Amino acid sequence: MYDQLVGARFHVYNSLFLNLPFQNVLRTGTFLPLLQQLCETQFERGTSPKDIINAFFKEYAPQLSRKERYDMLFNFIQYVERQVALFDSVEDAAFEHDNNLNGKGTVSALLMRAAYDQQQQELQHKLHNFGLRVVLTAHPTQFYPGSVLGILTDLEKSIRENDLTQINLLLQQLGKTAFINETKPSPYDEAVSLCWYLENVFYATIPEIVKSLAVGAGIALPEWKNDKLIMVGFWPGGDRDGNPFVTSEITLRVAARLNETILRCYYRDLRLLRRRLTFHTVYKIIFSVEQKILSQLTNKTKNYHDANELISELQQARQSLIDEHNGLFLELLDDFILKVKMFGFHFASLDIRQDSRKHDAVWDTILQALSQKKVTVSLNDYESKSAKEKIDYLLNLRCDLSGESTDDELTRETLNSILAIKSIQKENGENGCHRYIISNCQSALHVMEVFVLARLLLGDADIALDIVPLFETIDDLARAPAIMDELYSIDVYRKHLKKRNDRQTIMLGFSDGTKDGGYLRANWSIFRAKENLTSVSRKYSLKAIFFDGRGGPPARGGGNTHDFYASLGDTIESEEVQITIQGQTISSNFGKLSSCRYNLEQLLSSGLESAISHSKNQLTEENKKLIDELADEAFHAYLDLKNDTKFIDYLEKVTPLSFFGDTNIGSRPVKRSSGGGLKFEDLRAIPFVGSWAMMKQNIPGYHGVGTALQRMTSRGHENKLKELYQNSLYFRTLLGNSMMSLTKSNMQATAYLKEDEEYRSFWLKLHDEFLLSRDMVLAISGLDELMAGNPKIRDSVKLREKIVLPLIAIQQYAMMNLRHPADGDQDEALYRKLIIRCMFGIINAARNSA
Repeated sequence: MYDQLVGARFHVYNSLFLNLPFQNVLRTGTFLPLLQQLCETQFERGTSPKDIINAFFKEYAPQLSRKERYDMLFNFIQYVERQVALFDSVEDAAFEHDNNLNGKGTVSALLMRAAYDQQQQELQHKLHNFGLRVVLTAHPTQFYPGSVLGILTDLEKSIRENDLTQINLLLQQLGKTAFINETKPSPYDEAVSLCWYLENVFYATIPEIVKSLAVGAGIALPEWKNDKLIMVGFWPGGDRDGNPFVTSEITLRVAARLNETILRCYYRDLRLLRRRLTFHTVYKIIFSVEQKILSQLTNKTKNYHDANELISELQQARQSLIDEHNGLFLELLDDFILKVKMFGFHFASLDIRQDSRKHDAVWDTILQALSQKKVTVSLNDYESKSAKEKIDYLLNLRCDLSGESTDDELTRETLNSILAIKSIQKENGENGCHRYIISNCQSALHVMEVFVLARLLLGDADIALDIVPLFETIDDLARAPAIMDELYSIDVYRKHLKKRNDRQTIMLGFSDGTKDGGYLRANWSIFRAKENLTSVSRKYSLKAIFFDGRGGPPARGGGNTHDFYASLGDTIESEEVQITIQGQTISSNFGKLSSCRYNLEQLLSSGLESAISHSKNQLTEENKKLIDELADEAFHAYLDLKNDTKFIDYLEKVTPLSFFGDTNIGSRPVKRSSGGGLKFEDLRAIPFVGSWAMMKQNIPGYHGVGTALQRMTSRGHENKLKELYQNSLYFRTLLGNSMMSLTKSNMQATAYLKEDEEYRSFWLKLHDEFLLSRDMVLAISGLDELMAGNPKIRDSVKLREKIVLPLIAIQQYAMMNLRHPADGDQDEALYRKLIIRCMFGIINAARNSA
């Protein structure tokens, strides 16, 4: 079915490229399959990319000059980029056929099961309290500029309609449209780009899901109370962690843009509504509301101070419609009221994020300034105190920081960013911005530093703010429960949580956890941390809300994410599912109405499942001990790799890591610090994972898994592991996502490194673990091939990898020549350009590789 719907159609439409009226397109399209075939056969034989490219020109185009050879390579890159874009559109057009929109994990299936098991009341109760928050981030993994995304949207529509004439025109447009940005986007540009998805996808999709749930659960739409069932979070313009281009001014501009975007949506809906509600009294109200929204949008007139005022006027119209006009078109008005309740004047909730080390520096500056005014002790005296004494001292400070002036830019921006929260709440409502996330949180003091800043800037009564610690490294995850225990025991903070409905949001970082401790150790450390954090929070009668920082690929917490949430059991608090959606995953999983609805429903159902499920996907204590041991073994295997003397060198000199900063896809730098050489702790997870993906090695997604499974098997645990795989959705998902990373790997593409004097032993270490991991996951799962349980995704991966194979060869060819230039070779600039240009197609083809 997949091959017919996607594979065959792609090959048909791909043939249209040959007829495009562009210079050299026929030659490029004719020679490219020859290179692709050569790559397939020669990689299998262990031939180096350098020899493959040279052999190609020698056999098929020996007459070409040096310049013509490079021109052809760049033409190949451009051609493959457009093949990948076409494949995306073909696959998106087949989405409804490829995915059962009423099957497992959908709202329809959930409602049907609740009815069959007579669990409707339990589901209704869960719906009153449950929440899903998907947080859109601006992390740089989206390689398609906005102009290309627009073409792909139209192309998908034409493919659905099988409109060959329009497809041909759009492919011509695609051929003429640049696939890369000439300059880096600003944080504001990134925000504007994501607002497109809010306006064109989420605005329609979220209310439709809520409506179907309400109707299916027997709740009248006007009686629907949970306006936070599905919320959208937003990081562009608020995420300061390692991004010097995000300022308080940018934050305010982004918040204003979000407000404008939702008002524009409301205005459009009101105009349509007015065409139906033409009745006396009702028409007047709707027309008045429409004009007020238009004035607020265009003239910035504050006609409504909050969304409740707007809802109040709409309710008047509703009552009039019932009393005087028999409720004609009432459902249209109810649908619009639901949108206003859910999106308010904020549309998406803007998060502020900063690294804890920056807050340490800010307090140093503040205390130095205040000590000179005799308001505080000296900085040296403060530094001599214990962590608990520092907390007590900060809590006893009484001064107005809003009036403090400072020449230190970091301090000024930090204070202004907190003041911006209050401004945003005034304009967009509290939901517009109410969370401050602390990256690299390592102590209760780190939380209290932000809490006291907020107190001194906003006042005790005005702190409508959730302070969210982010635990990322393996050590931090282990310390997290003790940190939160200490935090909860601070009386003033406990009173603050009382005002926040006795809830504490805690963020856990899958990306940096995997970078730090490897795939198995990171995932299991987070599971254990959640259990312990749930326990310590319940001890204080608090509810822990877990916010997962996940990326697209399994190596960064992605993959079949919804299965993880469905498999957690009741030892982990599950009243909300909160998750970051990053880069390519936004466009690939949430970029169209059908895929957005499907994937939101999958996440929603995974959290609601516990209300109606009789089988609690519980891991037994024996299961947990088994995974404890397995994770430890995987951790040691990963540490052995990470501590290898060649590890950093390999990343810096062999992979395309150092080129990520030149791609112009995101505003954020590749590493946190701006200092000299590469430091592993400063390295961002995205370029780290992305570099391995482009090497077709995908180390962070499986390294250590094979060694761990082999060692456990040698201790007589093979049958236990096989039984665990069959009976535990959590463990099955854990190994299944690792299989995806293995499937996307192609060690033969870098087999030339086994002949490299400097990196031979390191490459063999990678290669051996790949083979071991592949063999062991197959042995434990009982599958005949990787991803045999998910053939649709497996087939998609295989087709994508085949399309992009020439780019892998070209990029590795350039990397080889850059490392070992021939005598007199003066083509360094061209090699660098080839490497960067190949990155776009390789990453886009994988869709969730970074």
